Amino acid sequence: NTLNVARRCNYEMEFGQYKYPVFQVSENVSLEEKFEKEAREGLEKRLVRKESLEGSISTELKNEYEKRLTYELKTINEMGFAGYFLIVADFIDYARRSDIPVGPGRGSAAGSLTAYALKITDIDPIKYGLLFERFLNPGRISMPDIDIDFCIKNRDRVIDYVSEKYGRENVSQIITFGTMKARAVIRDVGRSLNISYAEADRIAKLIPEGINITLDEAVDAEPQLKAMEEGTDDERNLLRISRSLEGLTRHASTHASGIVISDRPLVEYLPLFKGPNGEIMTQYTMDQVAHLGLIKFDFLGLKTLTVIQDTLDLIEKIAGQVVKLDEIEMEDNETFKLISEGKTTGVFQLESAGMKELLRNLKPGVFEDIVASVALYRPGPLGSNMVDDFIKRKHGEIKKTYLLPQLEEILTETYGVIVYQEQVMRIAQVLANYTLAEADLLRKAISKKRAEEMAQQKERFLAGTTQNGLNVHKAEHVFDLIEKFGGYGFNKSHSVAYAMIAYLTAYLKAHYPVQFMAALLTEDMGSQDKTIKNIAECKEMGIPILPPDINESQVDFSVVGESIRFGLAAVKHVGFKAVEAIVHERERKEPFTSLREFCRRVDKSKVNKRVLEGLIQCGAFDFTGVFRSRLFASLNDAIAFGGISEDPNQLNMFDLFPSKEEGRSFEHTDIDEWEDDEKLRKEKESLGFYITGHPLDRFADVINQFATTTTQDLVTVKDKSIVKLAGLVNTMRIKRTRKGEKMAVINVEDKNGFTEVVVFPDVFAKCVTLLNDDRPLLITGEAEASDNAVKIRAQGIVALETVKQKAINSIIIPVSQEGLNRSCLMKLKDLIFRYPGECQIKFRINLDKNNKATVDTHNRYSIMPEENLIKEIESLVGAKVIYIV
Repeated sequence: NTLNVARRCNYEMEFGQYKYPVFQVSENVSLEEKFEKEAREGLEKRLVRKESLEGSISTELKNEYEKRLTYELKTINEMGFAGYFLIVADFIDYARRSDIPVGPGRGSAAGSLTAYALKITDIDPIKYGLLFERFLNPGRISMPDIDIDFCIKNRDRVIDYVSEKYGRENVSQIITFGTMKARAVIRDVGRSLNISYAEADRIAKLIPEGINITLDEAVDAEPQLKAMEEGTDDERNLLRISRSLEGLTRHASTHASGIVISDRPLVEYLPLFKGPNGEIMTQYTMDQVAHLGLIKFDFLGLKTLTVIQDTLDLIEKIAGQVVKLDEIEMEDNETFKLISEGKTTGVFQLESAGMKELLRNLKPGVFEDIVASVALYRPGPLGSNMVDDFIKRKHGEIKKTYLLPQLEEILTETYGVIVYQEQVMRIAQVLANYTLAEADLLRKAISKKRAEEMAQQKERFLAGTTQNGLNVHKAEHVFDLIEKFGGYGFNKSHSVAYAMIAYLTAYLKAHYPVQFMAALLTEDMGSQDKTIKNIAECKEMGIPILPPDINESQVDFSVVGESIRFGLAAVKHVGFKAVEAIVHERERKEPFTSLREFCRRVDKSKVNKRVLEGLIQCGAFDFTGVFRSRLFASLNDAIAFGGISEDPNQLNMFDLFPSKEEGRSFEHTDIDEWEDDEKLRKEKESLGFYITGHPLDRFADVINQFATTTTQDLVTVKDKSIVKLAGLVNTMRIKRTRKGEKMAVINVEDKNGFTEVVVFPDVFAKCVTLLNDDRPLLITGEAEASDNAVKIRAQGIVALETVKQKAINSIIIPVSQEGLNRSCLMKLKDLIFRYPGECQIKFRINLDKNNKATVDTHNRYSIMPEENLIKEIESLVGAKVIYIV
């Protein structure tokens, strides 16, 4: 029977024919007519808006817009893509109508005036000199690729809209396959060979970080892996089997953005797959889907769009001011000041340490400088001195020169440096009579670096320049130049689109800093590292961060005056349902007045003892004026009064009856408040980070004097350079070397973030007690830079509290002649002998107004200059001690 069924199955796949989704238009109107009508009407609206914002538009400029649109419409219709544009414009229109933030554009689509007219993008390609042919080249027919950024919270709503409009059976996400890469395959095979996870993990982490690094490359680069090839049976087997499995498919997952929309149910074209969460996706990958002629659309989620919208909502809510993004001044001094000073934490595309350094050197003064920064901050330009050349030309340190007068108009915005692919295309058009479609083929040839293809292009270029009467040597020089710098060239359309988002976020940060940082903190709430960085940025900006408060906090971070109040959702183990219950009860009735009353009023099915512990520890009940320690110690009594369950999974049946405790008085346990360090520790325990202070705060002067970097600045440090970092051990993994010696990999935290520190056996043996002691440390070591991060290889670790003491050679105690009485000296002697050390004591005696004498003491009076000793000396002599380092 199965053979009979198999014989009757006959399916032939159709290739080379696009399966467009059906976009419904009126009976008497074609897709092309509908498309042209929408585009022309859209451009008219755009130009009216442009006039209202920028003043009247000349007839010549209007004609340029009309001519460009006519050319684009003709090209798109001839290529058969009218329906594609209408489909994209439709779901973007749905997003805008539904108040779902949409990005201004992405990739080469920002170079299309048609996309701008249809409100697919918000970038005016004529204003910024962008080229349609970079997006859609009539000389090489291929599907247009319009990637769209949506607010990350609401992306799924747009996908649901498309599914409803075109039929759920016609819409699917796209599968992607994870492969066994070098590190993953070591761990997987190690598990199969019963090698302990710790050992397999240790070996996996010997593989250098890098994109697509193979096991063979890792073995060549890492001596410890090389030694394993001659190591134990387990080690040899692990490498042998891992090599044979490397690169094979490991698991299926969903493509981050790809959505297929078809004209018929997808099962008629390809098999489908149901993911672990019930999501439907194709069994074919993105490239295979494209070969079948199915149309892919990219719906990307961009958190920055959410941050921008949340900021605008907070501005309107608090200040009653409606900020329209298209009305923002693009030459705002405060915005450029913020960018030029590198104060760009949280600013889209501009917040990495390296980018901040570039901005501080470049000091952008116009929007085009930001566009160039986005294009230049990539490995190629950074490694070619191109960036330094650009900066020096901007500041007049190097004269701007152009090989030919014709190049000045093309390269003037980038100070004579070829930065964009579009500039290469323009040069070919102006100097060698290329059409822009031909110039796009030259651009592709440069990026692919195919010798044969480049030889043909050079011949074509020189023939064109000869026709224009250019000197052959200069023409060859120009071609060599575009071949060299064009290889580093970036898509200007994409740079403009992302620079626009960067500018808008910088503007909001410059003018509405509290609202912007509150929105950013909310969006990054799930990332401990980013939250620490954002809190540090708020403190740098002078914005107080207030701890959670059950009477003031909302679900998310909120603005209170010129401060930011922590959101209740950020508290560990509280959960959204508990937060919702707290806020609902507070708004339904009135603010809470005490812990006992809170326990009595809240929904007991959602708020349990664990929730209350977290809220007390982070300061959410500080408004009561009762010490956190007393609230915590009294928690069981408060729970008994309120009838809250101690078990998070158990409802309290006694809630059905009146409490016998109602009439009793309630008193908190009478104990002292937690010490500051304990208070901060519990704060971090409940939130994942510190708010009201930081254990490093009291060492600020020592850190400023002795530390050379922070976790934030570490990425700018050169490989193999010696650094000193102050921080606390966040986590520690103990390992053993092949010789059986103990070593550790520690995760170190400072006020800006985290970094990894490797502590080899020789250092580990000397500082193991410090690593287990929860004390602030100063770590000296060698920076090890990789593609994604910088680690530190520790050479020495000391407690911060002893750093200054060890560095002080001597102290000077200022005294008057009258102060040098026997009683005072005897007390000093007693103090000194309690703190023996190697720091010499000197007395500076004030003889009279103009004369002083310094007297050295004998070595037996040398001390350890601990803080308590210095305080006692200063109290005794009534003067500040002077340190000599």
